[in-house]
Amino acid sequence: MCGRFGLFVTPEVLEEYFSLDDLVAAVEPRYNLTPGRAVAVVRERDGKRSLAALQWGLIPFWAKDATIGRKLVNARLDSVAEKPAYREAWQRRRCLIPASGFYEWSEPKGGRKRPYFIRPGSEPLLALAGLWERWRTPTGEKLETCVIVTTDANAQLAPIHDRMPLLIPRDAHALWLDPQTTVEDMLQLAARPPALEARPVGFGVNDPKNDDETLIAPVAEAG
Repeated sequence: MCGRFGLFVTPEVLEEYFSLDDLVAAVEPRYNLTPGRAVAVVRERDGKRSLAALQWGLIPFWAKDATIGRKLVNARLDSVAEKPAYREAWQRRRCLIPASGFYEWSEPKGGRKRPYFIRPGSEPLLALAGLWERWRTPTGEKLETCVIVTTDANAQLAPIHDRMPLLIPRDAHALWLDPQTTVEDMLQLAARPPALEARPVGFGVNDPKNDDETLIAPVAEAG
């Protein structure tokens, strides 16, 4: 799964890494993005890519109220094309979610779960696979939301957690955004995630109120 991530990067890096067609304004550094908050997403329309801020927690267009978004934070790749909550978005509304890294928690047999910060090993950013939706509130206002697509953890991360975000390598951004790409294509892509670095960090990330660079410091520094 993926329940927390961070994004701290310059606009220039975002523009270059995602081949954005529009200039990006300054991005506020965030080290503890949580469901329900606005996150940056990359969408493509008419061959042009742009950055937008969407609420994390997908609300299907047919939902009667917004509370369902609290549960739809992650979507499993293997069933994303079939589940009613995601089927329409899978077919028509895919996106990339920029991240400087994400958190996973180990599941020890005893004791407290230890958070790990997973960051790119060689690239400046990670691209998390996402889907987005547009929902109308009872008063007619437009609300756009998103969900992170997950897959089985690779051999490197499996000792920490059994799930991880589907990570889209730089050379496969267009492949993910193409609505003709199948789940089978993506399962093959999931088998070759980009290089990653995983390091244990302090427990400060457990509190959504905390949001600064100390959260990603290695345990010895975080204390």
